[in-house]
Amino acid sequence: MTNTLLVMLIMLSSCMGERGKSGETKALDNNRVITGADQIEAYVPYLEGKRVGMVINQTSIIGDKLSVDSLLTLGVDIKTIFGPEHGFRQDASNGAAVGDEIDPKTGIAIVSLYGKNRKPSKAQMDSLDIVIFDVQDVGCRFYTYINTLAEIMETCAAYDKKLLILDRPNPNGFVDGPILDMRFKSGIGKFPIPITHGMTIGEFAHMLNGEGWLTDGVQCDIKVIPVKNYSHDLYYELPVSPSPNLNSQASIILYPSLCLFEGTIISQGRGTYMPFTVLGAPELKGQYEFSFNPVSLPGMSETPLHQDNVCYGVDLRKYDIEALHKSGKVNLQWMIEFYEAFPEKERFFDSSQSKAMGRIEALIGNDVFKKQIMDGVSETEIRESWEPGLSHYKEMRKQYLLYP
Repeated sequence: MTNTLLVMLIMLSSCMGERGKSGETKALDNNRVITGADQIEAYVPYLEGKRVGMVINQTSIIGDKLSVDSLLTLGVDIKTIFGPEHGFRQDASNGAAVGDEIDPKTGIAIVSLYGKNRKPSKAQMDSLDIVIFDVQDVGCRFYTYINTLAEIMETCAAYDKKLLILDRPNPNGFVDGPILDMRFKSGIGKFPIPITHGMTIGEFAHMLNGEGWLTDGVQCDIKVIPVKNYSHDLYYELPVSPSPNLNSQASIILYPSLCLFEGTIISQGRGTYMPFTVLGAPELKGQYEFSFNPVSLPGMSETPLHQDNVCYGVDLRKYDIEALHKSGKVNLQWMIEFYEAFPEKERFFDSSQSKAMGRIEALIGNDVFKKQIMDGVSETEIRESWEPGLSHYKEMRKQYLLYP
């Protein structure tokens, strides 16, 4: 390592404090969470002389700056930025195709992995020596960043490139939900895992390799920079929103429970500035006092369910999310409650009503849950039906854990 680089590393490290709930910087202490990206001294020397590609988005920060900007300052030779769903600058709605472009600030080419191509091309990979993956995940099967991880791992394996993973905490670090029945494999569920898989990106990468889940069982050469002072039961507040519709800590913690409603006629607040913190539908007028009105919001939700119609339901913005996190469980009572309250039961799960609705089978991961809700099966019985698959997964998961 050159003396100049060493001095810059020390200076940059000294500027990094702990981001608190309001985003302020606090004094360093021995117990604060230190992300893989923030440990620049652990990996920047490893990048010297290498042509680097980065799979990053707006969550990829070092201190309070985008990692690409910090690493360029340190002399890292970044050739290409690969952007996942929502784009590099988090300006694309859920599921929207994202095009290639040039980053106006750095002049670096940005290649979308959520447009016409889901994997880098041979030409793009030939121009690189190593790829960095640094994207904040939220720990759910139907959140697509783990799919991007798998596709990048397959690409690196195909072209004999190493993947450097800068690990970050999982804000939903618990394990719960039914294991995906692979008959319902889709873009929002590609692996036989529960709703909340209880792993960081670094751990999940080890699982992808170890379980042979990559295409044709290929193995990716990975190096993980682990998070310091993290455990799976830690209540961790994300410093940056991971995607446009997870724009608050409440939405992130409620997401594993409320995303299931995308397979129902009940709005989860898409088309408002409080997505995944409210639930409701126009048909529930008179049963609930709280109301909200979904509208088209470019960059968040252009055509939300129940657009321009007042929805009535519940406001969960003041719900005790720390208690929900501590419970280590997906909340099923809201699904049971809203099905019971909805007047036209045959419409509740009928995805043919709107393109804004998904299939509950793809979201929950089986074709049993829908019937259980319709038949009034208790939460206890529903959870019992997730066994023995859930227990088997928990046991298998242990061998890939990097954190307590």
